[in-house]
Amino acid sequence: MPKDTSIKHVLLIGSGPIVIGQACEFDYSGSQAARSLREEGIKVTLINSNPATIMTDPVTADHVYLLPLEKKSIVKILQEHPDIDAVLPTMGGQTALNLAIDCDKAGIWKKFGVRMIGVDIDAIDTAENREKFKALMEKIGVGVCKGDTATSFLQGKEIAQEIGFPLIIRASYTLGGAGGAFVEKAEDFEKLLMAGLQASPVHEVLIEQSILGWKEYELEVMRDNLGNMIVICSIENFDPMGVHTGDSITVAPAMTLPDTVYQKMRNYAIKMMNSIGNFAGGCNVQFAVSPDNSQIIGIEINPRVSRSSALASKATGYPIAKVAAKLAIGYNLDELTNSITGTTSAFFEPSIDYVIVKIPRWNFDKFKGSDRRLGLSMKAVGEVMGIGRNFQEALQKACQSLEIKRNGLGADGKELKNQEQLLYSLANPSWNRLFHVYDAFKLGISFRTIHDLTKIDKWFLKQIEELIHVEAEIEKYNIDTIPRELMDMAKKKGYADRQIAHLLGCLESEVFNKRYHEMGIKRVYKLVDTCAAEFEAKTPYYYSTFGEENESQPSNKKKVVVLGSGPNRVGQGIEFDYSCVHGVLAAKECGYETIMINCNPETVSTDPDISDKLYFEPVFWEHIYEIILQEKPLGVIVQLGGQTALKLAEKMDKYGIPIIGTSFEALDLAEDRGRFSTLLKENDVPYPEFGTIHNTDEALELCKTIGFPLLVRPSYVLGGQGMKIVINEKELEEHVVNVLKDIPNNEILLDHFLEGAIEAEADAICDGENVYIIGIMQHIEPAGIHSGDSYAVLPPYNLGDYVMRQIETYTHKIALALKTVGLINIQFAIKNDKVYVIEANPRASRTVPFICKAYQEPYVNYATKVMLGEKKVTDFEFKPVKKGYAIKEPVFSFHKFPNVNKELGPEMKSTGEAIYFIDDLMDDYFMKIYAERNLYLSR
Repeated sequence: MPKDTSIKHVLLIGSGPIVIGQACEFDYSGSQAARSLREEGIKVTLINSNPATIMTDPVTADHVYLLPLEKKSIVKILQEHPDIDAVLPTMGGQTALNLAIDCDKAGIWKKFGVRMIGVDIDAIDTAENREKFKALMEKIGVGVCKGDTATSFLQGKEIAQEIGFPLIIRASYTLGGAGGAFVEKAEDFEKLLMAGLQASPVHEVLIEQSILGWKEYELEVMRDNLGNMIVICSIENFDPMGVHTGDSITVAPAMTLPDTVYQKMRNYAIKMMNSIGNFAGGCNVQFAVSPDNSQIIGIEINPRVSRSSALASKATGYPIAKVAAKLAIGYNLDELTNSITGTTSAFFEPSIDYVIVKIPRWNFDKFKGSDRRLGLSMKAVGEVMGIGRNFQEALQKACQSLEIKRNGLGADGKELKNQEQLLYSLANPSWNRLFHVYDAFKLGISFRTIHDLTKIDKWFLKQIEELIHVEAEIEKYNIDTIPRELMDMAKKKGYADRQIAHLLGCLESEVFNKRYHEMGIKRVYKLVDTCAAEFEAKTPYYYSTFGEENESQPSNKKKVVVLGSGPNRVGQGIEFDYSCVHGVLAAKECGYETIMINCNPETVSTDPDISDKLYFEPVFWEHIYEIILQEKPLGVIVQLGGQTALKLAEKMDKYGIPIIGTSFEALDLAEDRGRFSTLLKENDVPYPEFGTIHNTDEALELCKTIGFPLLVRPSYVLGGQGMKIVINEKELEEHVVNVLKDIPNNEILLDHFLEGAIEAEADAICDGENVYIIGIMQHIEPAGIHSGDSYAVLPPYNLGDYVMRQIETYTHKIALALKTVGLINIQFAIKNDKVYVIEANPRASRTVPFICKAYQEPYVNYATKVMLGEKKVTDFEFKPVKKGYAIKEPVFSFHKFPNVNKELGPEMKSTGEAIYFIDDLMDDYFMKIYAERNLYLSR
């Protein structure tokens, strides 16, 4: 069946601000879907309240509405665009689905003649309603856990009595497993039951037998209007049942799944999809398998794109959201081509000849006092993906991508050696259990004990145990005596040069020179082609490994590398991916071949369609260096990828690799709090009285001069890591000790804290000679709350002309003094009409996308052209659309950590943001948040 020509204009619903459980994978799917529809000549109107995304950019849709995701916003859009004839709600996660259902119940779609495409209400209802899902599975012969649904406290207690303990509570219609819990003992049940009933928007929970420790699998499936189905990818959870899939390490393709069980699971998935309703698009189906007898149980089905479909798209190269959007408008799979090969059909199951490992990224350090155990409710804030020719290589590459100060899995001297702590960690999974499995083997804890405590499949455990044996072999040698075969084996198992250097007792550079120059052991690059090299691929999407044939052939074009921002985390999120994507697009416009390096499967930057070449690799020195040696670019853009990219600038400078835009010297000067304050002094720019210290003795001496309260700030950190306000010597000493424990040898700045000051910030573009301020924002909360956690108003709402003039003057002075070429963000504190500079970051900031959306100008595009030397600031005709005020609203995920106080201070805790527009300051929304501005201020 060809395209439905009656569909002319589609409304696409986004997922809103990033929260734990719903992250930038929906920016990726929404952006892909919008592009896919527009390719067909269909108009796209998009609603999303998140300013940090590519999805809400003019490049994505015909009309973009940055409005709250609520019914009245939908009505406003439909009134303004009466020609909208369809809505696609499957690209914006649970938020979009829930809003679509609310609109359906309110009769909004019917009133405006809009039909829902890509899914139907019955399918959503069946999948989300635990009771209906269970009844349907029993009807079609798919095994389910013994259990029942409860809509009241009394009903829940009766069901629990019938099933017995241990059991599981799952809340209906929630995101990221919210409200779910394992209940081991009867005395814990009542509290957890009530929490589940309250978490569910329909106050309904499923109570069922526990299958803790069973193996967990996911199938990512596509279905078209005729009922044709293909399995895009099988995904195996490294962690057994009991850990939410978003918190599980996952592996693709499934490693330990016998073909007979896989075929049965596949048949079940097809049955399940066929039974839920009239559905065309991508779907995620989850199963549990008994490790004893291979009994299969259906856990859930998600008839929409998901976190797993973003992963499956990047794992296979099959663009699930793009194809799903085309299926939603009537096409069938056999009518579409595979965009990677350009010749084969989309009705062709991907085949992969490599291994994918996804590892989640957590931020428990930001939520002091949180329960760090992993369970049914997701707690990860992001994820990384490693691609290798074998499981061990992919695992090591994923570990190198995490940015948690590890060089891979083990071989870095950071093992935990306390047996009691290790045994507890193995039995109670948290963010570091993978590392503790390695540590347990290294300490000599038996294989049987490790398996009994973790229930991780023996095959995976054997793979990790084998690494310990390889390391023991390497340690017998030194850099001069290590055999080539052993070096080659270590590299093929994913070991970084730093890890091998640790084992051999030498420098990383010595290992590199030995294996690269002397032994000729160099990375080769392989294509992600969806077809295990059976057909030629047109899309240049690569990963590195060690072997013979190199499938990435460098061109002779002028080219530039853009470094991505790695995994999402608190302090560095999707806003940096936005900047990276626009950097790539701007460089393309200037005639450069663009090369993207990133390891985050959720993002638009790792969509193979964005850059001329995508290297899906850790943003980790060794990987980047070899790509640069292979490609020989004119330079590398580091100022768009946040702290991740920025911290590699020093190494690039040392190795003579040109940094495009602001020099390393200027980047380093701004990060070094002491040197930066000296620059301010030389340029007659006020700053809070400060001093730098390296230990507690220096801190206790310095505080006598500066006086309390003090703001303690480590250098070279992002998101306010380690920042704290202290009010006496005891607190000062305790905090300095903690900072130096977490960040050894760091220089720490002690600022006199300007209590009660107003905070403001400015973003600007500078070409070394001219400065243009793109926006000045005033924070609603007082000084002391991190800028990422503050409501920020653009333009400022009550700074007088005198203060504004100071901000403008100091922004110009600092941008020029740092010889900035590109973007710069400067933070200010204002007290008694005097403006003090707190810090400057000569890079893309968290607020740049917000300003771009508020003023409707492509500032990252302009800044990239300035960095490349293609344009001067004076070449652009700036025409910001200024009407009323735009408010940047921080969004928190405290609901995931019920034991944590919602208090804010100098260290950032928000996971995302929304944008809200008001016409004037008498707006109820503004007056409410202004009245509450001091509510959560802490230290």
